[in-house]
Amino acid sequence: SGPMQSQMQFPSGYGSHLPNYSAPSGHYSQVPSKAAASHLDNQYRASYYPGYYSAPAQNVMTSVGSNVLNAQESQQLYNNTPPHSGASSDRSVQGAVSSASYSHVSAQQSYSAFDNHYSTSVSSSVASQGFPLNSDRYNMPVVSGAMYPNVSYPSMAAGSVYGQTFTSQSLPAVGQFKETNAFSSQSTSVPHSLQQHVPVGYNTTLSAVSSAQSVPDNLSRNLTGSVAKVNNQINTGGIDSSQPVHSVSQNVPFTKPGVGTSVSSATMSSVRSPAPSLSSKPPSSTSVTQSPELALQEGMQYGGYVNNQASSAPAPLSSSSDDEEEDEEDEEAALDSSSTTSSASPVPNNYDALEGGGYPETRSVTSSPVPSPSVLQASKASKPFGYGYPALQPGYQNATPPTPVQPSNPGHHPGFQHYPQACVNQLSSSLGGLSLQHSQQPESLRPVNLTHDRNILPVSSVPAPVPNLNSDLRKLNCSPDSFRCTLTNIPQTQALLNKAKLPLGLLLHPFRDLTQLPVITSSTIVRCRSCRTYINPFVSFIDQRRWKCNLCYRVNDVPEEFMYNPLTRSYGEPHKRPEVQNSTVEFIASSDYMLRPPQPAVYLFVLDVSHNAVEAGYLTILCQSLLENLDKLPGDSRTRIGFITFDSTVQFYNLQEGLSQPQMLIVSDIDDIFLPTPDSLLVNLHESKELIKDLLNALPNMFTNTRETHSALGPALQAAFKLMSPTGGRISVFQTQLPSLGAGLLHSREDPNQRSSTKVVQHLGPATDFYKKLALDCSGQQTAVDLFLLSSQYSDLASLACMSKYSAGCIYYYPSFHHSHNPTQAEKLQKDLKRYLTRKIGFEAVMRIRCTKGLSIHTFHGNFFVRSTDLLSLANVNPDAGYAVQMSIEESLTDTSLVCFQTALLYTSSKGERRIRVHTLCLPVVSSLSDVYAGADVQAIVCLLANMAVDRSVSSSLADARDALVNAVVDSLAAYMSTASNLQQSMLIAPNSLKLFPLYILALLKQKAFRTGTSTRLDDRVYAMCQMKSQPLVHLMKMIHPNLYRIDKLTDESTIHVNDRVVPQPPLQKLSAEKLTREGAFLMDCGSIFYLWIGKNCDNNFIKDVLGYPNYASVPQKMTQLPEVDAPSSERTRSFISWLRDSRPLSPVLQVIKDENPAKTDFFQHLIEDRTEAAFSYYEFLLNIQQQICK
Repeated sequence: SGPMQSQMQFPSGYGSHLPNYSAPSGHYSQVPSKAAASHLDNQYRASYYPGYYSAPAQNVMTSVGSNVLNAQESQQLYNNTPPHSGASSDRSVQGAVSSASYSHVSAQQSYSAFDNHYSTSVSSSVASQGFPLNSDRYNMPVVSGAMYPNVSYPSMAAGSVYGQTFTSQSLPAVGQFKETNAFSSQSTSVPHSLQQHVPVGYNTTLSAVSSAQSVPDNLSRNLTGSVAKVNNQINTGGIDSSQPVHSVSQNVPFTKPGVGTSVSSATMSSVRSPAPSLSSKPPSSTSVTQSPELALQEGMQYGGYVNNQASSAPAPLSSSSDDEEEDEEDEEAALDSSSTTSSASPVPNNYDALEGGGYPETRSVTSSPVPSPSVLQASKASKPFGYGYPALQPGYQNATPPTPVQPSNPGHHPGFQHYPQACVNQLSSSLGGLSLQHSQQPESLRPVNLTHDRNILPVSSVPAPVPNLNSDLRKLNCSPDSFRCTLTNIPQTQALLNKAKLPLGLLLHPFRDLTQLPVITSSTIVRCRSCRTYINPFVSFIDQRRWKCNLCYRVNDVPEEFMYNPLTRSYGEPHKRPEVQNSTVEFIASSDYMLRPPQPAVYLFVLDVSHNAVEAGYLTILCQSLLENLDKLPGDSRTRIGFITFDSTVQFYNLQEGLSQPQMLIVSDIDDIFLPTPDSLLVNLHESKELIKDLLNALPNMFTNTRETHSALGPALQAAFKLMSPTGGRISVFQTQLPSLGAGLLHSREDPNQRSSTKVVQHLGPATDFYKKLALDCSGQQTAVDLFLLSSQYSDLASLACMSKYSAGCIYYYPSFHHSHNPTQAEKLQKDLKRYLTRKIGFEAVMRIRCTKGLSIHTFHGNFFVRSTDLLSLANVNPDAGYAVQMSIEESLTDTSLVCFQTALLYTSSKGERRIRVHTLCLPVVSSLSDVYAGADVQAIVCLLANMAVDRSVSSSLADARDALVNAVVDSLAAYMSTASNLQQSMLIAPNSLKLFPLYILALLKQKAFRTGTSTRLDDRVYAMCQMKSQPLVHLMKMIHPNLYRIDKLTDESTIHVNDRVVPQPPLQKLSAEKLTREGAFLMDCGSIFYLWIGKNCDNNFIKDVLGYPNYASVPQKMTQLPEVDAPSSERTRSFISWLRDSRPLSPVLQVIKDENPAKTDFFQHLIEDRTEAAFSYYEFLLNIQQQICK
């Protein structure tokens, strides 16, 4: 017997009605800009938050003026805006509707426009999450080079470390290579009203581009590799340092619900300071004007790092009140946490004070005493030390390092032994004239003839390339599973990057599960006072009392507390602290990093209970999973939970402690939704656990006889937003059909007859801005929306997905879901729910990415909301979410040998702790084209390209995106072949590092997101695009290019041992039907699903031992489990499949496939090397690439 029902009709004015979903004004507060403010149309429209997924780094919002610019005036603004002028306004920002316009910022970008992605300076309009179609550009003022001495790290060469293996571009190459633009297909003029909707990298405006300037903007990257093992781990009171690791970000302040915040002209001050010109003199700073010789004597130098103005050291604006939104949009502490101790005087709690770096040079006594040194060594008694980090001794500040050997030629690099040419010639003659000039060529530069070498697939998974760093730095570097760059050798200049025609970008998996994570509980978090970089393994210690930032080169004081090492319990060794020995660490943040007490974990479930939902049968699986995992929900004693159901009405459930059974409250006025009893709808999980269990047991049977076919999803979400606004948290939405009533109703837009069109795939974007606007409102109240779509028919996922994309939520999609007719999907839902309900979660999160000066971020990809130039707002963060970033080289890097990237994630844990997770990546800078190719990470390139192609598909067309993917391969291989001599015109040559590039791009073209033909449903295509934008690299690559194994002949040879378990390691097979045999059994790993294909003539012993059936004919069609049979072949097969499942967070389902199985089509569509519907085979694709290169 279900809960009591009481039909309640309330007047429209009852409850906390929020008209028009105007977000709190502080949510869209003014943020810094390099350009003057522009005044655009102040009416809310679909382009108000333009851009499908990606967002620019220079996201700028200002208050709306009274003037409305037309397209022509706005065009002039793009071209004539001074690049470094600050924008400010004294008007109030009113909210999502008619509140904020956007100032447009022009910046130098290498991958800013698909049609002009080779240009070195492309103007981009910066809006919330979109970019203009403007290809005009202006020249940035020349910024002077690094003022700091250029001291190369001894093991790092300033130029090529591999040797020049190819002739220069001036040498004649065989054949004429066509200059192609990787993302050019149409040259359509776009009106200004659409300009903000097109992301950078997907510009369709035609622009003449020289081959020397072209750089493929569309490359993707993959996260692979092993989990980073952290050596030094700190266990302190209540902190389990062995818990899984997640990503690091910076926290966004929380806006109090219902309170409008007036934004003055002194909003977030991240405006860049005007850069000095070449004629400007360097500031009279000791750290700047010192000579290289003096700098060498100060200690270890890792190269010339200069402050990145895009992400740090902003010019301060005027003061602002403490309650402004910008106070809440940064991960920085309210105190100057970079000061020497934790008891520093508080700084005004605003964006400028937190991120501007304009702090008084003061030091105060530490609040937490540390052991004093027993004996202080005199600095003059120190002994000379080498350059190897961390070879630092106490009192080494006056030690004189060895005099560095100055290179006599560009090919001479410190850290490598060089011989005179006469010696080389003599040795060469003694070896019979063998040339020794190319002996240093790495394997990654070995030329591969793609048209002749058919077996290019490795026998095991492709590892991430290892950066060419000193062994000490390599050990300290961040794991590629967390932080990965498309180029592990960073070009010195934009011109060199243009020549390589490869993209520069980062792929991040910041909150991923880790088995080991150093947790720092010190009350002092040491950070650079200028750029706010967290201390990391790549800083240099000048002496025991000073350290130099590796991003901006500022010299900072070492806090007294930092002198004590909690691991060794010793004093005077700051370079041995865990923060400096691990590139991934997590800090326990103090109250200085909080703008309100940490929120409790709050979970709200919004469930579709219409007739369609009851028929699908998902409620039984959901309620059972909740009952099993109720005690495992992340949280503490404050955890709260609530339920809302909906069909043509919205039903609330009173679960307040003291009731004998749950009480249902029905609101039928969906046009004016309200909360009937706001205080009793979200209840404490522990206090009302029995009532919650009663409701979960009753829910599956409460609506079995319903005849309601309508779905009022929009009103239910409006009610959920009102209920969650005071605290924030997570809304889990379960939907089974197209919303048909109330706000946000949708109509079917899919026409199966249009699927055959190869040029036009319509309706990839949302039909209404309702869900996007609601998501932005939720993001402002620290609430994320996760969508579970279980539908057997078209449900317009393109529109519904917006509720998750812009609120940092996640999307799950189960096509043709039915609990009995489709057991594979039912099992997948069950496994996904177990992971979803029990995985770690972070609330109130923000993430910031910093990088060395000269590099700039111009586009983000993922599910989030961009708050400022480099700050992402993540209402929730989960360990299964990935992000991508596009970057460009704005200034030459010739003065440095290393560059660094750092991402910081500030979040509230489910236990109510404020934490900061920090990842730091260090990469070498190279000056030769061959070194750039040697360091190419093909999987990362492909994944970044996939993100960009999704944006291009939405903003322009699917055909444009497909052409751009093909042209990316053509451009990069043509550029490489133009540097090599003695090539025959019939050859298609690629460096070994890029030999899989054409194969991966072909696989991408045949993926559901980008393939053509009649077999792909619109919702399936949109979901594949959503996964491209939110999956970490390692999972995305399995979706693009699955792994195929033959498993009917597994042996104990070539095995590995995992936890006392022997795991066979069969070699990878080509994704081609020629590798399939009727006598074999093949397992295809697609990431989220395993296909086990059984040949008709497969050995009966294998079928009996592994599948548990006597012969092939007796194997059922819908088999999803392997029985436990006491046979060696069964144990090997189950051990291998279990090992694959354990390597990922979501447990894939297994589907056994026979020839007559309907799923056979899905299996064969993943054989990407074969010719399929309207698509080339791999060999035909190579010939097409070669033909385009030689045109």
